[in-house]
Amino acid sequence: MDATFERPVPADHSTAPMVHLEDVSRVHLRGGRGTEVLAGVDLAIGAGEFVAVMGPSGSGKTTLLNLIGGLDRPSRGRVRVQGVALDRMTRGALARWRAAQVGFVFQFYNLIPVLDARHNVALPLSLQRLPRAERRRRAEDALRLVGLEHRMCHHPHELSGGEQQRVAIARAIVTNPSLLLCDEPTGDLDRQTGVEIMELLSILNRDYGKTVVMVTHDPEAARFARRTIRLDKGRLATVA
Repeated sequence: MDATFERPVPADHSTAPMVHLEDVSRVHLRGGRGTEVLAGVDLAIGAGEFVAVMGPSGSGKTTLLNLIGGLDRPSRGRVRVQGVALDRMTRGALARWRAAQVGFVFQFYNLIPVLDARHNVALPLSLQRLPRAERRRRAEDALRLVGLEHRMCHHPHELSGGEQQRVAIARAIVTNPSLLLCDEPTGDLDRQTGVEIMELLSILNRDYGKTVVMVTHDPEAARFARRTIRLDKGRLATVA
């Protein structure tokens, strides 16, 4: 295992969970009218868990992910991640925390076409005061971990969908965050490639100690998780 991605010290389960939502609601304002997207959600996720979030379209899954990742703020309630009250942080502090502590994986990769794989992966490191050689080394380590050391100099249009998603995962883990938030990571992939991506996320969870929270519509993807949360009309329906 490369030192860049050493497994974190095991969590003390007597302490607070890594992710803790208390009575969280989120109202979106459109045209002067409010729509409640989440309503009174209470949720705890422990360090090292792999959780799938499922539910019909419009049930609030992505909003929940955005709140956990500090991309959005609750209209009511408290959001704590690693003991940090995200709802009380300034925008600047929240951006710095997010850059260091959270890796995001999206359905459509969001790679920059004019950059090769290594430079795409290194982008989050530009926010840190690191020498260029160190940024390059860490990006190469991340690509090696996801099995793309032979594609480092290739641009997105030269990569398959599965390879692009692996680059996106490498970018998500290059800062060695403890939390990975994945929004439909297999939604744009064929079945076999989707399984390969889920196996990679499972390795990151099992062998590298990443806490993974994944939104998905796909039962086959959800079976890789250790726990499934279901949302319906903004409310927590079941936690299995």
